[in-house]
Amino acid sequence: MHFQETKGILSNNNGMNLSRGCIHGCIYCDSRSKCYDIKHKFEDVEIKINAPILLEQKLKSKRKKCMIVTGAMSDPYMDIAENLNVTRNCLEIIAKYKFGLSILTKSNLILKDLDLLKEINKAKCIVQTTLTTFDEDLCKIIEPNVSTTKERVEMLKIMKCNGIKTIVWLCPILPFINDSVENIKGLLDCCIDANVYGIICFGMGMTLREGNREYFYKQLDKYFPNLKEKYIKVYRNDYAINSPNNKELMNLFRKTCTTNKIICDKNMIFKFLNDLHENNKQLIMF
Repeated sequence: MHFQETKGILSNNNGMNLSRGCIHGCIYCDSRSKCYDIKHKFEDVEIKINAPILLEQKLKSKRKKCMIVTGAMSDPYMDIAENLNVTRNCLEIIAKYKFGLSILTKSNLILKDLDLLKEINKAKCIVQTTLTTFDEDLCKIIEPNVSTTKERVEMLKIMKCNGIKTIVWLCPILPFINDSVENIKGLLDCCIDANVYGIICFGMGMTLREGNREYFYKQLDKYFPNLKEKYIKVYRNDYAINSPNNKELMNLFRKTCTTNKIICDKNMIFKFLNDLHENNKQLIMF
């Protein structure tokens, strides 16, 4: 871990990343892609130490309240104490200026900041997480240093009990690894049990590009012998790769969401995530 003062903290769409790099070790991580131009070792996380100062400068000068979005590129909750302080300080500023928050994490460490999330939710707060595998043992292989699926589901339940709406990203689904009916049904049952507001799924598959492809294949050699060769034969250098079971699994996904009144329309969910004034009343797409 190392520290870096950054020149800016909010994107044009009010997104912020508090660090660069990650210690989670997920075998499929897109953030390893060379297009993001991370110069340092990926696991040597770069903490944007002046992020709270920059965030306060931005928020106190904004004329219109909005949603602040974080967690898309780097998880705001890694098991690094200094990074957690940066995250909490930023949440305190968001609460102070009464902005909304959409936050994505794979860690139940977020529960340490539940008090602030509840305060922010007086404006609007949405907690998101990814779920990839119902099998806890498999989870520890493909996502070795994060909260397990069971722990994340418990976190979602706690958020819901405290009046905070939750969104699940059902991705990535790795062909020939977790692309089974049993796995998807298990994950959807978890979402139903946690009473999530919505589920985002772009398709039953994943993305691979220069940087993360090489790392992913190295992990396949380590944990799934001979599977790399199958990927190369079937997908070559494709960026977006779908499971052979994509159609069947997507039908299961849509049917389950409709039956259980869980929003699965991506456009509706993204509007809800990014619009501070979007009505919290749940709308169902049949």
